[in-house]
Amino acid sequence: MTVSAFLTTLLCVTVALAAGMTLAWLIWRRTRNSGWVDAIWTLGLGLVGVMAAILPATGGAALVERRFLVAAMAGIWALRLGAHIARRTRGISDDPRYARLLDGWGADAPRQMFFLLQMQALVSIPLGLAMVLAAANPDPMVRLQDWLALIVMTGAIAGEATADRQLRSFATNPANLREVCDAGLWRWSRHPNYFFEWLGWVAYPLLAIGTWPWGWLALAAPACMYWLLAHVSGIPPLEGHMIATRGAAYRAYQSRTSAFFPRPPLPEKG
Repeated sequence: MTVSAFLTTLLCVTVALAAGMTLAWLIWRRTRNSGWVDAIWTLGLGLVGVMAAILPATGGAALVERRFLVAAMAGIWALRLGAHIARRTRGISDDPRYARLLDGWGADAPRQMFFLLQMQALVSIPLGLAMVLAAANPDPMVRLQDWLALIVMTGAIAGEATADRQLRSFATNPANLREVCDAGLWRWSRHPNYFFEWLGWVAYPLLAIGTWPWGWLALAAPACMYWLLAHVSGIPPLEGHMIATRGAAYRAYQSRTSAFFPRPPLPEKG
C-alpha cells in the first residue's frame, strides 16, 4: 500500500463513519431515543468492514479468502450486535448513559449531541481502518494466524451473545427487579459483554499483520476499543447508573468481581 492509497483509505473510512453518525443523529432527533445511536454505529461500522473487503480502495492482489473472512466477520458481528441493541432499544424510552448528558445540556442538546456523535465517528477510525488493513493484507497464503483470527472472532461473538442472553434472561425475570446480575459469565466479570466485544477486535490485527509494515497499525483497534469501553463510554457511565439504582448491592458486586477481564470472583467479605 502506498502512502497515497493509505491516505485515500483513511479519508474514505472517515467520511463513511461521519455519515453514519450523522444518520444516527437524525434518527435520534426524530425518535428522541438515544439507544438507536449504538445500533446505527454498529451497523455502519460493520458496513465499512464489508465494503473494505468487497470494494478495496488499496489496490494490489490481496488474498480472496482473507477478504471473504473480513467481510464475514464484520457482517456477522454487526448484524448480531446491531439486532441485540435494536431489540433492547425498542423496550426503553432512552439510553441512561446519553440521557444524563442530554439533561445537562438542556436547550443546547441537539448541537451538543451532533458533536458528540461526530467525536464517536472520529475515535472509531482506528476500528474501521483495522478492518481495511486486514482485508488488504497482501500476504499470498492462508497463515496460522488467519485461522487464529477466525477462532478469536468466533469465540468473541459467541461469548458476547451468551453474556447478552444471560443478562436479558435475568432482567426479564420479575423476581430480579432492582437486583444485580451475577450469574453465569457475570460472576467472572462485571462487563463480560464488553470484554468479548474488545476480544473481537483482536482478530483484525492478527489478519492484518504480516510481511507489510502497514498491518501493525491495526493494533490501534483493540487499544482504542479497550480505552472506550473501560474508560470512556462503557464502564464509567454504566456503573454510575448502576450505583445510583442498585446502591450497596452493586458496590458489593464491584468489590468481588473483576471490572473487565474475567477471573474467579473474590470471596465475600465478612
